[in-house]
Amino acid sequence: MHLPPPRSLARVRALSASVALALTTLGAAPALPVAQAAVLQPTVSDYAFVASSETPPTEAQCLAIGRRCFTPQGFWGAYNLNPLYAGGFDGSGVTVAIVDSYGSDTIAHDLHVFDAAFGLPPMCGEEGVTCAPGMPTFKRISLQGTPATVQQPGNGTGLENKAAWSLEVSLDVESVHSFAPGANILLVTTPTAETLGVQGFPTMMNAEQYVVDHHMASVISQSFASTEEAFGSTQSLMNLRHAFVSAAADGVTVLGSSGDGGTANGTKTPVRQGGTLIPYPTVNWPASDPLVTGVGGTYLCTDPASTTARVVDSTDPPAACKAHPGVAEVGWVAAGGGFSHVFARPSYQDSLPAGSTSIGAMRGVPDVASEASALTGPLVYDTNAGLGGLSNAGSGGWFIIGGTSVACPQWAGMVAIADQINGGGLGLINPALYKIGSNPTRYANDFFDETTGLNQTVASIPGYPATAGWDPVTGLGSANAANLLPDLVNAVHGH
Repeated sequence: MHLPPPRSLARVRALSASVALALTTLGAAPALPVAQAAVLQPTVSDYAFVASSETPPTEAQCLAIGRRCFTPQGFWGAYNLNPLYAGGFDGSGVTVAIVDSYGSDTIAHDLHVFDAAFGLPPMCGEEGVTCAPGMPTFKRISLQGTPATVQQPGNGTGLENKAAWSLEVSLDVESVHSFAPGANILLVTTPTAETLGVQGFPTMMNAEQYVVDHHMASVISQSFASTEEAFGSTQSLMNLRHAFVSAAADGVTVLGSSGDGGTANGTKTPVRQGGTLIPYPTVNWPASDPLVTGVGGTYLCTDPASTTARVVDSTDPPAACKAHPGVAEVGWVAAGGGFSHVFARPSYQDSLPAGSTSIGAMRGVPDVASEASALTGPLVYDTNAGLGGLSNAGSGGWFIIGGTSVACPQWAGMVAIADQINGGGLGLINPALYKIGSNPTRYANDFFDETTGLNQTVASIPGYPATAGWDPVTGLGSANAANLLPDLVNAVHGH
């Protein structure tokens, strides 16, 4: 395996800055509507409460409700992570920043239950753990206040649903730790999800700017999104990109969930009617930003009990897996994807694998994918969400969760491993991903290419099929991690 020596931070910044400058050109798209405001929302599409015990539910319990549940070890087998761990590459020394609204009052406890249940390394900062040298750390920073993460009372719009966001927090933290057990995790929270005036998105982006400016992480995971058309204007969206420009210049990789509506998305207004459906295919930002790695979604049709190899299971639920015998991953029906109406196609998307869906003048979304369906999702432990009314037992426990909120932190964990291999942050990885994709041998070796599925959720709004190569459902595909991550480091260095 050929690996270059670690680069100095100065060289990382110089390379990333040149890439950032090359990617910030807007296409000749019309200005977005003015009379709308984007709502920041977690990209959790669906969840099911499975059990209230601290003991994880069995696979039989999950199959009984028509779902297959994955433990961390089940994902390790599906995405070929074990050889990396055996070689000492688990994200050690790297920090992943997870950005969410509100946070969770019970996350330190929930993380401890999760780690104990699945035998993951304990983290300094989780409940009941004595810190020791070399142990990965879990820390939290809260910008502009820390409201209690309880369910909003009354009959409000649900835009400030703190219980839903706490479930997102547990999903994000536990997913990153599952994929990069040795990485440090920094949970960054802000006290609102609404975007009226200077709240919501502006506060979130300012929080990310703070993380970058203070060199607090080399990977940022964003499990939230809003339709490009939902912003007040093109300029209002552009004003929010500052953290991404700084991240690329500072060697920080930023990832974003592609969304959970397929090609169908909406605007916030009118709120009381649940918003307005946009009657044509749209994509979500931040995933549509050329300085962000957009992460789409799949159904993972492998055997959850297979912890060391990728073994197809076309017999058990859900129906999407049964309908595609012999296929390990299927493009998820609700995976956000398509073509930006704001950003021109970046130069790194000029060369695509053979058989790819064509990318025209505008940025194609997403770049990569991972498991995202709640029918083939991860087990997540959360106390706070249950207390907030999201479980039928009125208590916390084990949930199975879906959404590109699953896929994004999984990829964040994998990038942390690549950073460890590199000896420092990789910055914007998209050019390197497509460099790999343009080489048939490397692409076949590094990616699992999903070629089945369709991301259409509304009959009147066309979706896109998953195809060979790049497509607007799964991007280049999911990671064959043991091959991709060292090769990603090589590609970043021009090899």
